[in-house]
Amino acid sequence: MNNAQLGAALRALREASGREAKAVARSALMSPSKLSKIENAKLLPSATDVERILTAIGVSAEIKAEFTEVARAATAEATAWRLLKRAGIHKGQAAAMALEAQMTTLRLFQPALVPGLLQTPEYIRAVLRRHELSVDALNRTISGRLERQSVLFDGSKTLRFVMTETALRWKIVSPLMMAAQLDRIISVSRLSHIDIRVVPLASRQNDIANHAFVIRDGRMVTVETVHAEIVVTDPRDVTTYVRKFDGFACSALSGDEMRAHVEEIRDDFLRERETG
Repeated sequence: MNNAQLGAALRALREASGREAKAVARSALMSPSKLSKIENAKLLPSATDVERILTAIGVSAEIKAEFTEVARAATAEATAWRLLKRAGIHKGQAAAMALEAQMTTLRLFQPALVPGLLQTPEYIRAVLRRHELSVDALNRTISGRLERQSVLFDGSKTLRFVMTETALRWKIVSPLMMAAQLDRIISVSRLSHIDIRVVPLASRQNDIANHAFVIRDGRMVTVETVHAEIVVTDPRDVTTYVRKFDGFACSALSGDEMRAHVEEIRDDFLRERETG
């Protein structure tokens, strides 16, 4: 089944269900124009897009599985950062928030920076400045990321973060702001449905911390590379990322031991501020 056939089949299923395009698009968390482009083969849908559309239509699990596998044939979809910037990075925050609203379990690995959901406003601003955004776009993106952080307080979800000690020591803001950022991590880690772990530099490792990635519900992985954001949905590849996450989680510090380690790093930043 090619792109044109997939779009036509999705349109036929929607029309057979008697549901209007606007209603299906709304339920599928996409604009009516995007749904129209998919149905008319002007836009190749991701496996996630197809699953949402079919869920909104209300088809059987068998049909959903068949069509989703067709969309998954490409296994990975990459969107260059320059294209995301052109479309509006703040829109990416809204899309991520929609995904996080639907998920029940998140697993995030970060070897270089504090994860976005745990970042302070000052840290967020420093991270986003590298994109050379306009003042308006920067402020809107910061607001979007802070709004996303409301998911941290949703006790119905399980959120697991694993980061390297390097991510905590990477001085992207002033020592005082870094200390505040680490205090934020310590505070959030006390929430019962959140597990934050840190892989210490001193521990022997059997794997390589290649890049950041996010696993949502064990069904979709978002990978951050230098030039693009890649979405992986093939179950075999998702399993690879789950194994990698679990491996680092097992070698990481957690609970009070993690908090004590992060406090030591925080105190290093405070001493640096005093002597600087």
